[in-house]
Amino acid sequence: MTISDMYPSATEQLALAAAEKLMVATMARYDPSHDVFHVQRVRKTALSLARSLPHKNPDLLVVDLAALLHDILDKKYVSPAEAADPDAYFLPFFQSLAKDYALDLISDGRATLIVKIVENVSWTTEKKLCESGELEEWHTTCTELHCVQDADRLDAIGAFGIMRCAAYSAAVNRPLHAPLGRNDTAIHHFYDKLLHIQDRLKTEPGNMMGARRHQFMLSFLQQVEDEYDVEPILSGSLKSCEDERPIVD
Repeated sequence: MTISDMYPSATEQLALAAAEKLMVATMARYDPSHDVFHVQRVRKTALSLARSLPHKNPDLLVVDLAALLHDILDKKYVSPAEAADPDAYFLPFFQSLAKDYALDLISDGRATLIVKIVENVSWTTEKKLCESGELEEWHTTCTELHCVQDADRLDAIGAFGIMRCAAYSAAVNRPLHAPLGRNDTAIHHFYDKLLHIQDRLKTEPGNMMGARRHQFMLSFLQQVEDEYDVEPILSGSLKSCEDERPIVD
């Protein structure tokens, strides 16, 4: 039996339940693109990626907690003041784990790592660090970070990614599609960000998942363009389409 098979312990289960309670209370205030179900999918995928990398020995509790907490301080939904000091924000939570369950993640340094992952999961954060030359070795070597990053980004592409893009666009009153030249639409977001995610996934299993989702987005975008650039249907073509309809008894 491996350590992965024994995870989570009874104490870890209590800590995870506390984190989930905090997450559910917080995400209830956000729109469907960043809701409880998004976090649950990211958590499930992050743990799947971590379990697929036993040779790198990722800390599953760190991955699990970071995935559960990763969007609580999303800058799209909280004030700059709230997002300014994640360490201070999450400190009471980690203190409660030590007090209530004798799980002291502060003393063993894992609380600091979890918060650091939460701070660095964001695509935008990584992009800014790359542009300013501030990426550290940790960013390129931390397996736990990569598992949570890939899981979050995988949920931004493919079928769920398409639905989430539409949901966020509706929440902020962003047009779904518009004539060429506008960069404030949901479809433009695919070309600006979502189609680039495949090239920035960090784990091998994440890349395998991403390839299929990337192709699905390409098919979706082609369908969007086909429907947007609708051509007149001639009577002969219409008859041909009718002939191809299945017969229903």
